[in-house]
Amino acid sequence: MSEPETMNQVEQSEEKAPQKRWFKKKEKVKKTFKQELIEWVVTLAVALVIAFVVRTFLFEPVRVDGSSMANTLRHGEVMFVTKPEYLLGDPQRFDVVICHYPDRGNTNFVKRVVGLPGDTVEVKDGFLYVNGEKYEETYLTYRPDYTLAPYTVPEGKYFVLGDNRANSNDSHIIGPISRDMIVGHVRSVLWPLNSWRAID
Repeated sequence: MSEPETMNQVEQSEEKAPQKRWFKKKEKVKKTFKQELIEWVVTLAVALVIAFVVRTFLFEPVRVDGSSMANTLRHGEVMFVTKPEYLLGDPQRFDVVICHYPDRGNTNFVKRVVGLPGDTVEVKDGFLYVNGEKYEETYLTYRPDYTLAPYTVPEGKYFVLGDNRANSNDSHIIGPISRDMIVGHVRSVLWPLNSWRAID
């Protein structure tokens, strides 16, 4: 063969071979309606479980309904309520709490703890006395218009009063409540935003 033909063969052999792809683009598999539905149901179920755990064990917003805690809390405000401290420990005197009442199911009430187990609670001349000590309670706007004879809080019970002492359905009417009826600690007002404040 002639020399030009040989060179042509060499040139052709030096041409770059097409590169191989080491991976293939994964084709998107279209999900069936049933698969889509199952995914949505599972996602919703997980979200509900998380919400339940958060509300039960961590915190939740609670709306104030009524004026029994005026003016510490006002009707329509939304409170930030925490739970862990009462899962791990007990309420302290003067905590503002979310609680339940006997025979009222899971209805939320917001009150202030004034008597711990074993305390002797008394109200006279508009002032609270605990174990003989008089408390000024400067957070009160409305002093009580009733007298409460000295009362010793039983073990495992708590004495709660509303800050609007003249208009509150609380322990001076229904008696003390049990420990398991106190479910949360009111920490602050979240809403409306211009009313945000810590609650002591």
